[in-house]
Amino acid sequence: TLFCDAGWRPWIFLKATTDEGLVGWAEITDSHGSPRGLAGIVEDLAPVVVGKDPRATERIYWELYRHTRQSPGSVIAKAIAGVENALLDVKAKALGIPVYELFGGPTRDAIPVYWSHCGTTRARAWEVTGTPKLASYDDVAALGREVVERGFPAFKTNVVVPGDEPQVLMPGFGEGGGTIQAEEIADALVRLLEAFREGTGGSARPIVDLNFNLEPEGLVRVARAIEPFDLLWLEVDLFDAGALAHVRHVAPMPVCSGENLYGSRGFRPMLEASGMDVASVDVIWNGFHQAKKIADLAETFEVNCAPHNYYSHLATFIAAQWCAAIPNARILEFDVDDVPWRDELVTGVPSITDGEIAVPGGPGWGVEVREEVLREHPWLRE
Repeated sequence: TLFCDAGWRPWIFLKATTDEGLVGWAEITDSHGSPRGLAGIVEDLAPVVVGKDPRATERIYWELYRHTRQSPGSVIAKAIAGVENALLDVKAKALGIPVYELFGGPTRDAIPVYWSHCGTTRARAWEVTGTPKLASYDDVAALGREVVERGFPAFKTNVVVPGDEPQVLMPGFGEGGGTIQAEEIADALVRLLEAFREGTGGSARPIVDLNFNLEPEGLVRVARAIEPFDLLWLEVDLFDAGALAHVRHVAPMPVCSGENLYGSRGFRPMLEASGMDVASVDVIWNGFHQAKKIADLAETFEVNCAPHNYYSHLATFIAAQWCAAIPNARILEFDVDDVPWRDELVTGVPSITDGEIAVPGGPGWGVEVREEVLREHPWLRE
């Protein structure tokens, strides 16, 4: 595992090297969980993988799963997913093909993309990203104009409060106060979305991500308050299938969920309960093949999928290839604002034109990590 300091979180990569010198890459970033623990799990699992034929990716996945089946999900799943993705990169490079060719070839050449953490990053990390601070609602309107000018059809924001010391309210993660009420969040979002609408003129649709910040009763209150803003979807996180289904059936807009779920077993209860209009699937936390199985399961419930993706460009290349490999991809998440050296970290950058990202070509993921750039930005594990 290799770390670098990406401003307000580390980016974490897994590198697999074969006897023949082929290198497979995966990203296993765990921004808000246990980065050191994740690296330790990879180290613990290495003896199960080292010395094996890397082309037998499914067999190795199940060996790793059986080895850890008493501790399913979370950082265990992320570590196994990293191994799977690195080995898929190796296998596709050995064959001289993109990874999606291992799964039936591309269903599309491009996928719509939305601007993620729009305003969020300029409130919590504007200094490290070198972007304008979100100091006022006029700045929010200006950002909305930027979204449209740069051709994005949609954007996602959080509970952002501009100001001299802008805030992102995340009580569910212990940030921004733990006693914030649904009414306060609703008021903050109404004001934020009004400013965004002033800037976009309605030419880009908003997505609001409420994460784990409210219980179902509060989620419904907020959903009703922001109904007039024509959301592409409302994103929420709940672990109870019945509670999620209640929100989905009561909310006056589509509901997206699932970014914190692992494997088909994690998604199945939510899909059976009709709990989501869009399944948010994290491809680097599940593994490409396992994420495709989730998409195949979602397709049987007539549910579209969107990758959860807020990482480096390597993860974006992986997510774009996943979108190419499935028939029910809706739109791809992409962080526009990030550390200024992000493009230097990899050998290629995503190609985004007219609100769509081109599906990468080239062997494997179609991109490599530049280790010399990674080493220039060490993560001090304090």
